[in-house]
Amino acid sequence: MTERVILVDDEAEVREAVSQSLELAGFSVEPVAGAARALELVGPDFAGVIVSDIRMPRMDGMEFLSRLQERDPDLPVILITGHGDVPLAVEAMRAGALDFVEKPFETARLVEAVERGLHHRRLVLENREMRRTLENRDRLESLMVGRAPSIVSLRQQIRTIAGSPADVLITGQTGTGKEIAARGLHMLSERGDRPLVAINMAALPASLIESELFGHEAGAFPGALKQRFGKFEHARGGTVFLDEIDALPLDLQAKLLRVIEERSVVRVGSNDPIRLDVRFIAASKADLAARVAEGTFRADLYYRLAVVSLTIPPLAERIEDVPRLFQHLVNQAALRHRRPVAEVPTALFAELAGRDWPGNVRELRNAADRFVLGLAPSDPATEQPATELPRRVERFERAAIAAELAGQGGNVKATYEALGISRKTLYEKMVKYELDRARFARDG
Repeated sequence: MTERVILVDDEAEVREAVSQSLELAGFSVEPVAGAARALELVGPDFAGVIVSDIRMPRMDGMEFLSRLQERDPDLPVILITGHGDVPLAVEAMRAGALDFVEKPFETARLVEAVERGLHHRRLVLENREMRRTLENRDRLESLMVGRAPSIVSLRQQIRTIAGSPADVLITGQTGTGKEIAARGLHMLSERGDRPLVAINMAALPASLIESELFGHEAGAFPGALKQRFGKFEHARGGTVFLDEIDALPLDLQAKLLRVIEERSVVRVGSNDPIRLDVRFIAASKADLAARVAEGTFRADLYYRLAVVSLTIPPLAERIEDVPRLFQHLVNQAALRHRRPVAEVPTALFAELAGRDWPGNVRELRNAADRFVLGLAPSDPATEQPATELPRRVERFERAAIAAELAGQGGNVKATYEALGISRKTLYEKMVKYELDRARFARDG
């Protein structure tokens, strides 16, 4: 955002003279005749300084300052005062003005005040941006809980590509959290304050897909009594999330490709394109490259969507995250069901970490709901058949160590004592199962 100075004075000669002086000093100046017009130019993250006379008709400098303070108390405001207005200017500084310059003034005095104001504003905006970045980082970690290398890497990829306008393809098994990843991308992007429109392509009736996505004009087909915006139009300025993109019929894949390439949509029953300012994020549990080879998915649409690709790891590949993630989901379920948060026994953590979780995070969320409601967190009838004994033993041993490390907050001594093994044995098994104690350390 370009730094600039808004100069407010109702006298044209004064505006011209002061503007020239500030421009000669290297500032970009926008002179305006009244405070009302200046308020229209100042947004919440205005990157600049306001220089204003105190004595003005309709809205004087004191009222102007008050209105600016309501908008942003950190806006740097410098007041130009006559000799008799000095007490008023001092009062204004107590109310939040940065400085005042008494008439007649030397240009150097005003230039120094403006430079100080710009420096102040620069620091304020940098701190705000840093806070926003940290808040978004925390929000992403609360959306995508875990410390396994795969999920840490995924969060880093999301942070890296969120600011890019590139479309994204997300792949992963059912229940891994593809929509959560899409929400993270949207949240961290410049479109974060605009709509995120999620569309499950498999849930749309085949006969209505085109109308739902593109909209229609009145009379376009029987029953179309009035004009209707499609979901793409509702997302203008924001993000469109196309879940289960592999379910889209081939004939509509061609139309979707045109929308993505041209960033415009034509409603059913119309010939007029409507410009779209959206980012597309698609998700699929199917291997789209294999679908392309089979001829059930268009190669050109696949390559257009897969400019950037993310793969969500299955829960079975980050089983050490199960205890932490389950506790997080229990906390959420307690809020949803208006129940107190119950303490999860360490033994239950071990039991949960010993399962394969074919339904991934969605299945674990169901288990958390059942636990909060006082039911068994898992249904033995739905559990997967056992694998070979050595694999079952290894899986249980790894899960038991991971659960105990989680329960002990990563404390190695407490863990090997609780498990009844030696320190050396614990370290050997942690290396064998790639368990890093830092990933189990308690959050601050």
